Amino acid sequence: MSFITIDEARCKGCGLCTIACPKKLVTMSTTPNSLGFTVATFSDPEKCSGCALCAEMCPDVAIMVFKD
Repeated sequence: MSFITIDEARCKGCGLCTIACPKKLVTMSTTPNSLGFTVATFSDPEKCSGCALCAEMCPDVAIMVFKD
């Protein structure tokens, strides 16, 4: 099982990670962070393969991928 963490303070809401995730586990939230950006969120670590494409695409280095 793998999971990712998203640093909401660094995320600018570009959405590139949502496009990169082959399983569509990264989506955009509906509420903005403290800076006013709608940030990425992660769901269902059971389905995450740990491919790290989301982290590779993130221009703000806001995503960390952890594998068991």
